[in-house]
Parts: sequence; C-alpha cells; structure tokens
Amino acid sequence: MEICQLSGHFFSGIPLQFNYRLRKSARTPRFLTYANGVSCYQTEKTGQDSQNRMFILGMGFVGQFFAEELRNEGWIVSGTCTSMKKRNELQERGLDVLLFDANQPEMGTMNTLKSYTHLLVSVPPIMGIGDPMLQHGELLRSTMIDGNLQWLCYLSSTSVYGDCGGACVDEDFLASPTNEMAKLRLVAEQGWLNLAHDVGIKAHVFRLGGIYGPGRSAVDTIIKQGPLSESQKRRVAKQFTSRVHVADICQALKACIRIELSRRIYNIVDDDPASRKEVFAYALDLVEKKWPSLVKEITSHERAEPFVQKTTLKGEKRVSNAHMKNELAVQLLYPSYKSGLQSIIDQIENPF
Repeated sequence: MEICQLSGHFFSGIPLQFNYRLRKSARTPRFLTYANGVSCYQTEKTGQDSQNRMFILGMGFVGQFFAEELRNEGWIVSGTCTSMKKRNELQERGLDVLLFDANQPEMGTMNTLKSYTHLLVSVPPIMGIGDPMLQHGELLRSTMIDGNLQWLCYLSSTSVYGDCGGACVDEDFLASPTNEMAKLRLVAEQGWLNLAHDVGIKAHVFRLGGIYGPGRSAVDTIIKQGPLSESQKRRVAKQFTSRVHVADICQALKACIRIELSRRIYNIVDDDPASRKEVFAYALDLVEKKWPSLVKEITSHERAEPFVQKTTLKGEKRVSNAHMKNELAVQLLYPSYKSGLQSIIDQIENPF
C-alpha cells in the first residue's frame, strides 16, 4: 500500500479547494525580477539547458550543498533565507539568495519562482502553524499554474514513522509520528503532494535520515568541543538512528529529476543505522588518531558527555533504503557513518 493516502486536506482538516487546470507551455522569461525590484538579464538557451533552473525554498545545509553542485553542472540556481546576515554570507560564496519570510511571502519572490522549472522545498514546519508556505494555498496555486514548474521535491524526515519498536520500515509502512514536529511533517508531505498533483506537477517527498556532512558531523562536534543541545542528548537514547551524508542526498535528488518514477515517497538513508553513542565513539577515535594533542585537551567528563544517558535504550526503527537503490539507482558514496566520517576528517587540515 502507498504510505500516504492523500485525502485532499491541509491543516486542521480544511479541504483543498484546487481546481485542476492543464498547465500551459511557457517559455522561460529573459528577465528575472527579484524581490528587491532588480531585474537580471538571462541569456536565452535552447534544448535541455533551458530547463536547468532550480529554486530552493530554504537555503539550509542541504540546500547550499545542492545549489553548489547544480551550479557546477551549469544550472541556474536561486534560493531563499530569512536573515540578511546569512544572505550576505551565501552571496559571498557566489550563491544567488533572496530574503524571504514564508509566513508573509512577497509577490516579487513568488513571481521570480515562476521562471524556474524545478523547486526544492526545504522549509521546516513551525510549531502551532505547520508548513508556513502551505498557508498561502491560493498564491502557491497561481504561481505553479502560471509558471514553468515541472518538478517539486519536499524534504521531510524519517521521524514521521515514529517509534516502531526496532522494526525495519519502508515507505509502505504506516507512518505514526509520536511528536508534534513529526506530525506536522507528515501533514506537510500530504499538502505538497496534493498541491503538485492538482496543478499537474511531478512531485516527490524525500524522508531523510539524520543529515551530516562537512562542518556538521560528530567529528566537527568533538573538534569544537561544544556542548550538545537537549535534543541531541535525547537522541543518544536511540538504539537505531538512520543517517545520510549530504552528498548522497544530492545524488538522490539528481536521480529523481532525471528518472521518471511512479513512487512518490522515498527514504533517503544509508545502510548502517547505529546509536549516537557508537557514532561518537568512532568519531572520537578518528580525532584522537589524527590530533592526539587536541583530544588530550578534552577532560574525561567532556569526552564522556555525548554518550551519557540515564534512560534505558529503546528500540526505534531501522529504515529501509531499498526503493532508493532499486528505483533511483543510487549507489551510496557513504554507505556507513564510518566512511562518511573518515571522508570528513580527511578533508580537515587544521582543526583550530
């Protein structure tokens, strides 16, 4: 059975009042109007190049990594963030970023979106609200119908499965989220799939495991010697945590764009679900071997803190990636946290 039986509802059981319309074939405009009113001239392209325009709602860790990969492949890429400081930092790296508040979307940015053929949604739900973009159903409908969008992917989380008692779960397993954020994720999945289906856009949901990569890993946490957040400490209690390297997320996204797929939802995880304690122990060993003097500066208490948990370990879930491998034909660059962390530490020349 399909994991999400789309009921045509957004939040609070409000039915989607979408009127299906055939999409018009539209040529990408030569001018892109940005939220600040500045127009940027785009050279017209023909053939496949004319389709290579990606808009990323939420230029976070995955969005930045994906944007840089696509730019290197000749794509036109733009994205959004919520603070001027972050926008300036990303623009210094050569990324095209617009300031954008999903709670109050500006028409200039929405008009810009019409010029793009691909949309990656990486905006998390907000407690008490849900997905901030799906509040504006009419605006989204008109943007998608009147624009050039052909493909959409919403980045979700394997947390929507809830506590499955250590069982192995795939995309057909009934999702039963146990916390409010995961519940909002599941509703957002349904909302984006419903919206895309109604306006005739190819859409998929990626349920991501714990995301890590350069600058965001157990190795980086140990090097920085920063304290764990409360949510990180709680995750220590999990016996199984599915993870995925950001580079593998990106190759799965590119495969999803390239391949015609019948399935709408995919788990994007590696082959090796493991406890946080196990991962941190391995990362500490890597750091200790490469920089013995650095590890000596960490007190015994600090070294043990990431692994201490008073509660009893409980079985959660082991997430299957079989459909990702078989249908997206993804060959994981980092099938285990061990190869992923080794790659990360190999790229760090100076930890200070």
